[in-house]
Amino acid sequence: MKYIYKFYIPFILLIIAVTVILSERKPLKTHAGNHFNFNEVYFRKISNIEKEKYLDSIVTSLNNESNDSVSRNLYLKAGEEYYYLNNIRKSFTSSEIALKLSREAKDSSRIAKSLYFIGDCYENSQKDSAYYYYLQAQKIYTLIEDYEKVGRMHFNKAYVLFYDGNFVECEVELTKGLNYLKDSNDVKLLYSCNTLMGNCLEKLFMYEQALKYHQYALGNLKVMKRNNLDSDEVNNFNVSSVINICNLYDLKGEYSKSIKELSAVLTEDLKKKWPRMYASVLSNLAYSKMKNKEYKDVEFMFLESLKIVDSLGYTSDAIYKKIYLGEFYLTQKDTLKSLKNLKEAYTTSVGMNYTNDILKTLRLLTKIDNRKKIFYANRYIDISDSINSIRSRISNKYARIEYETIIVENQNKVLTRKNFYILISSFVIFLILSSIFVFVYLKYKNKELRFVKQQQNDSDEIYQLLSEQNEIINTAKEEEKNKIARELHDGVMNKLYGVRMNLGFFNTKFDDKSIEKRKEYILELQNIEREIRTISHDLSRDSFFEGSDFNTLLSNLIANQNGLSRAKFNYSIEENFDWEQVQNIYKINLYRIIQEALLNIHKYSKALNVEVKIQLLEDKILKLSIIDDGIGFDMNAAKKGIGLSNIKERTNSLKGNLDIRSEAGKGTQIIVMFEIAR
Repeated sequence: MKYIYKFYIPFILLIIAVTVILSERKPLKTHAGNHFNFNEVYFRKISNIEKEKYLDSIVTSLNNESNDSVSRNLYLKAGEEYYYLNNIRKSFTSSEIALKLSREAKDSSRIAKSLYFIGDCYENSQKDSAYYYYLQAQKIYTLIEDYEKVGRMHFNKAYVLFYDGNFVECEVELTKGLNYLKDSNDVKLLYSCNTLMGNCLEKLFMYEQALKYHQYALGNLKVMKRNNLDSDEVNNFNVSSVINICNLYDLKGEYSKSIKELSAVLTEDLKKKWPRMYASVLSNLAYSKMKNKEYKDVEFMFLESLKIVDSLGYTSDAIYKKIYLGEFYLTQKDTLKSLKNLKEAYTTSVGMNYTNDILKTLRLLTKIDNRKKIFYANRYIDISDSINSIRSRISNKYARIEYETIIVENQNKVLTRKNFYILISSFVIFLILSSIFVFVYLKYKNKELRFVKQQQNDSDEIYQLLSEQNEIINTAKEEEKNKIARELHDGVMNKLYGVRMNLGFFNTKFDDKSIEKRKEYILELQNIEREIRTISHDLSRDSFFEGSDFNTLLSNLIANQNGLSRAKFNYSIEENFDWEQVQNIYKINLYRIIQEALLNIHKYSKALNVEVKIQLLEDKILKLSIIDDGIGFDMNAAKKGIGLSNIKERTNSLKGNLDIRSEAGKGTQIIVMFEIAR
């Protein structure tokens, strides 16, 4: 149900082979019960929304039908088409029903196909589950001697292993798969296997062998052309293979070969039909030229490819192009442009959690940003250690799945043989020792059944505990990632923005007062470094306000805003407000909310006057008011960015209420109220 992606660079080409049935089918009742035929020609012509409704109607009509081959085929067809429509939930449900019905009917081929489809549904969410279902399907296909499907299951398992970073086992599975597929007529599957093998060997640093398999893939393309397959599809395969081969040339330092191959496929037709692929070829060509020290037009090529993917909205593609640009500017000794592109790539990579791109940018930033060299180096080490730790835990889990499956099967065989001997022995004893031994035998059997039932109950309980533990771990991971993102955005980013603006303001002045101010902000950068270090060790630690009066912190925060723009900032608080009695969690979130609001005012409001006011209502309700006379915004039309989302999230974490009032031309009011625990 899927084919190979482009692996080495973040550019991903998804190729789906769809078989079109040319013979016209009409949705009439057939001789097999009350089933309807699946009208393939009609289905291919309608929109995706109509396709899903059509599939829903088929599945609904099958609810009251008998369990026959037609019903099972229709459930499988629905599962397949839901998958292509990216509705994984419905694809899983239809495939699971097909599996249940196929098992009831002891329909081996459809049991295997159902397991295969269920594995596809798990492929992007739970790779170990996908691997398990592919393995079960493979075993059944082996029993029924459908060796082409056995080869496909080996490929699917290899695909899972590749994206989990287990390249050695991936190579083993692909070798087995290609052995089964050596006489296959499925050229697309052979192309996918050879391409995946090439990319796998590349990851294992076996460049010559990898090149050989990519050449095999090109041979498969020639067969496709002879078979008159869709020319656009074949062209996509060809460009993808050229990119993979040129990546190998680059790794081997043979940049001139890469330049020649990439230049041949960089056509206007490709740009018109497949702009994303064109942008990838263009940036790879520019990269090869840069490595070959042919700098003419390289900058233009990088910028044009970046412009294309930006216009198409492919953020992941834009990341590695900015990394390439950073490398290019580094070769040109333009440190400022290099830093700008690399920092943008780093920020986006962190936001999208692209670990490989984060490591690439950190490695380059360590070389050129001397001021933050230690920070980038430490961050690189932390992420690398984390990846190695995860890989060490999962490296053998797929081999374990295979091993445990074999153990269970052997145990079942032994148990079956044992039960058979017990039955024979019991029968002989019954003939020889009469009814007394029958009673003993029945007692023994009951004891055995209770033991098996107890084993089953214990297994169910263990499985339930493992499932609950996995859910707890996943929830904790998500909370930790959200906490890191919020702390970095609300704390570090806002402070860096403030320091940058102040330094920019005072950088043009050379009087003593300005020099002293610059020194203060340099010290503030050191404080930011300490805060980053604190966040990385313990996000929940209450060290943020140690040794500082909170009211002074707020006063300084707001006073420092004056002079950054035309706005005049005023801060007021009720007299005798005792911050010492307020827990740090409330002060931290209140400080971050004010930071975020002030940053948004500087960026967007164009206000002349801003008032920040803190009141205590009924001795337990804290009310924060932030009011500006800026341009305001339309509450219905405005997009809610991460700033407002963070304000709302922090208010919710304190079980408070957030009220934002604004109209175009009438300023903005942000009111936050929550009950404080003393």
